[in-house]
Amino acid sequence: MSMAEKLSIFDISGRAMAAQLVRMNTSASNIANAGTVSGSESKAFRAMKPVFQTIVGEAGRATVEVTRIDTSTATPVKRNDPNHPLADEDGNVWEAAVDSTAEMIEMLEISRQYQNNVQVLATAKGLISETLRLGQ
Repeated sequence: MSMAEKLSIFDISGRAMAAQLVRMNTSASNIANAGTVSGSESKAFRAMKPVFQTIVGEAGRATVEVTRIDTSTATPVKRNDPNHPLADEDGNVWEAAVDSTAEMIEMLEISRQYQNNVQVLATAKGLISETLRLGQ
């Protein structure tokens, strides 16, 4: 997007909602994979986080877009479980490096931000409808 592109309230909120949807999907994936185990540290699941970039239009209007999704550098938890089918030769498995509690809090924040943008769009639609009604 060019720096001088016009951004309407619908563009701004729509892009913000799309970014929050990506954020929600990565958080849901993190929660779904919490507690999963792998036979090696390198194959263990690591939490994902989207990275946003600010997009500025004319008159200082701004929105966001997702530029990439980073993988956590947190170390998976090594657990000794020699009876597990994925255990290595030493009887160890690696549990996904995901904090379920933090992810649930993240999902609450994401849903609130998404709902805020839904409300912005509803308000803008109502204002436009009222303006058109006044012009009749």
